[in-house]
Formats: sequence, structure tokens, C-alpha cells
Amino acid sequence: MLPIAVDAMGGDHAPDQIVAGARQAQEEDGIPVVLVGRSDQIRDPGPLEVIEASEVIPMDADPSGSVRRMKDSSLVRAAEAVRDGKASAMVSAGNTGATMASALLRMGRIRGVARPAIATPIPDPVGAPCVLLDAGANSECQPEWLVQFALMGAIYSRDRYGVECPKVGLLSIGEEPTKGNALVKDAHKLLVDIDWDALGAQFIGNIEGRDLMASVADVCVTDGFTGNVTLKSLEGGMRALIGALLGVFDSSDEARDAASTLMPALSPLYAQLDPENTGGALMLGVDGVCIISHGSSSALAMRNAVGTAAEMVQAGLVESIRTAVARS
Repeated sequence: MLPIAVDAMGGDHAPDQIVAGARQAQEEDGIPVVLVGRSDQIRDPGPLEVIEASEVIPMDADPSGSVRRMKDSSLVRAAEAVRDGKASAMVSAGNTGATMASALLRMGRIRGVARPAIATPIPDPVGAPCVLLDAGANSECQPEWLVQFALMGAIYSRDRYGVECPKVGLLSIGEEPTKGNALVKDAHKLLVDIDWDALGAQFIGNIEGRDLMASVADVCVTDGFTGNVTLKSLEGGMRALIGALLGVFDSSDEARDAASTLMPALSPLYAQLDPENTGGALMLGVDGVCIISHGSSSALAMRNAVGTAAEMVQAGLVESIRTAVARS
């Protein structure tokens, strides 16, 4: 397998944590990795090769303008490595919009894909994660795009999580087909006409926000604006809940004793819900594997993101999407 191109300069903790995670992926997991960035700032790459890039796109920079102007940035060079056959996938914890723009402008989109979408796994305490897409790539959507998001999400759920026949739901404000805005109603009409059996998936109709972590659907389709608001709401809710629980556990001697008993049972659940272990979000629809990691990614998160990228390359995710879109 060709190496995974890691943007060493992207993220709040770059380059040290990013490089540490990339090294762990290669040295401990056996996944080939090539770093992309300023070699003078990557202090200890170990055995990893470095593709030199002199510029870094700031986290708050205008995405598309920066990608067009900063042609020697680590993000652009990482995407070009995939395009030029020097890497099999790219991973970045840098500017999300610029990562999307780099992948789209340098890798291009799969023929027939109207708009790429960000697919984010939402953890489920008792089952496989629910793949939420679009999680922020397209604030304004057309009904036909949501149909493609559903196809790509089903393939991703199958390839990443081994769900044999993914259940696809359309996010709305009620289960009935008559509920929702014009986009949701029109998308629902299109989704019921799809030959889901031929795709190895099933459409279960509308779902609601409460269903995302309840094993109701394996794929949740929505526009990028709603998807991003939903994702951030879940993150904030989970953070507040965990903070409140930790506060209760430390509120008295009796509570601390009880917590010491409960923590061994709660730790695996916490690890399952921890974003550091999800491996990042995928940008589906571009002509290559592109992982968008959280800006605050640690070495552990980067190691997991590289692992996810390698899994998707080996599963042939891009080719599966290409085939499905061509048949639709």
C-alpha cells in the first residue's frame, strides 16, 4: 500500500502531536506514512519520510482562497501526493474548509457526484456508529444531493463498520413523510423510489435527532447546515453530561467510593464515546480517501485517523462509491 500522507502542520497541537501519532501508526501498526510540512519544524520524524511544504494554512483562513494562493502549503501538497500517486490517502487536523477545498480542487470529485459530503460517525453505546452526513460541507443542498449522500453513506457504513444491510434514515422533525421542510419532503420522495435491494441497503424513512444514538439507523442523511448543528449539539451535550457526572462523583466521600466501583465499568463506555477514538470524519465523493480530523487532535486521534484511512484504502471505498454512483 502507498503511504498515508499526513499534514504535519495542521491542528492545534501540530506538529508534535501529529508527528507522534503518525509515527505510532507506522512503527506500531505497520501502516506506511509520509509527513507533509516544514522539515525544520518537524523535529523528530523518525523513519518517516517528509514531503517538503513551506506554507501553512492558518485555522481561521479563508478556505478556498488560501488553497488557491498557498500552493506550497502542507494541505495542498498532501492532496497532490494522493493525486500524483505518491500516497494512497490524506489526513489533516488543520483548517476543515481548506482540507475540503484541497481535496476537491486537487483530487477532484468522483464522476457523477454532484457534491462531496462529510461523513461523521456518531457513537452508539450498544451498536455500530450511525454515519451522519452531510456534517458540514454543503450548507445549502438540493434533494438529489441528499440521495447521493444516502448512497455514499450506506457504502461507508458497510465498508467501515461491516453493516451488512445499512438502514438509511432521513433526518426530519417527525417520522411521517409529510413532516419537514421542502428539502426533506422532496428528498423523501426520491429516496423511496431507489432500488435499495440492489444497493444492499434499506431506506427506513424519516428519523429524528433523538434516534441518532439509539440504534435506529446506520446512516443519517441531512443537509450540511443541519448536520453540523446536530453534530456540535451532540458534542456539547456529551461534554456537559460527562462534566456533570465527574462533578457528582467527586462531591463527597461516599460518592468517590461509589465512583471507584463504577469507573471500571464506565471506562469502556467513555472510550467508545471519546472522539479521539473515532478516527475522524471522511469526505465522501472526492476521488481519493480524505480524513478530516478534529482540530484538537492528539497523537492518539491522529494514529486512529491514519488507521481509518488505511482501512478505507484497503476496502476500496472510493471504487465502491464510483460504481454505485455510476449505476444510480
